Amino acid sequence: MMLSKGNQSTIPTFVLLGFSEYPDLQIPLFLVFLSIYTVTAVGNLGMIIIIKINPKLHSIMYFFLSHLSFVDFCFSTTVTPRLLENLIVEDRTISFSDCILQFCFACIFGVTETFMLAAMAYDRFVAVCNPLLYTTTMSQKLCALLVAGSYSWGVVCSLTLTCFLLALSYCESSIINNFICDHSVIVSVSCSDPYISQMLCFIIAIFNEMSSLMIIMTSYILIFITIMRMPSASGRQKTFSTCASHLTAITIFHGTILFLYCIANPQTSWLMVKVASVFYTVVIPMLNPLIYSLRNKDVKDTFRKLVVTKLLFHSL
Repeated sequence: MMLSKGNQSTIPTFVLLGFSEYPDLQIPLFLVFLSIYTVTAVGNLGMIIIIKINPKLHSIMYFFLSHLSFVDFCFSTTVTPRLLENLIVEDRTISFSDCILQFCFACIFGVTETFMLAAMAYDRFVAVCNPLLYTTTMSQKLCALLVAGSYSWGVVCSLTLTCFLLALSYCESSIINNFICDHSVIVSVSCSDPYISQMLCFIIAIFNEMSSLMIIMTSYILIFITIMRMPSASGRQKTFSTCASHLTAITIFHGTILFLYCIANPQTSWLMVKVASVFYTVVIPMLNPLIYSLRNKDVKDTFRKLVVTKLLFHSL
């Protein structure tokens, strides 16, 4: 973990370059990312509150959605404050422990969201394909297990990868050409052979992506077949609308992951990688509450009532 110099040991430090190669854009980018983070925090925490206070939203789908909002808020909070700080300060140094902690928590929430979206796809499958058995199949116990399993697997993946990162040795000071302490950039500044850590990360990433996509694709293929068999056009449209928000969310989420880890290659510019990373870690957590709220009448009605109540309270 540390670099030894004779009888002394020094704790390594990293410099997050972020978007420092564009000095004229530092303030505009700060304002943009601050706005995005504000919308993310208000949107996700607001979604949790709305689901909590509206009895109409005390259903299984919104149980998953409240946890997705919590994960999105935590994911964004792990990354965005450091990004905002680096845009307005000269010293972009991050300690080794802070870098490892950022990776650890980002990994937890990233993996958790992957399987939370898969659990939500299974929920939509049961609701559409087996509506009469929905309440029995999607019991409170099963839903709690699916959510707990998503969090637990996120923790297991994160701790495993973090332990292997801690086993590597690092130079005293290294430059990271990104705004986030991602696994790939951490191992790139290692002074020891990172092969085992890289292979482990690759295996875990492939397993997580393939298994979650298999659940999602299987669920939606069966949903599509069921919708196409419906005799009524209005029934097909109504059923599809219940899945549209979730389908949009998973398309954006997994599309960005596939670009970052499959399409991107050594010839891909660092700017493209950074932009994709921003979209994955900063923008997507903002989009999810917007996607789910804009298409949902109950959420919009509860939000309006909250705003009206707040305005009336302040006017008194």
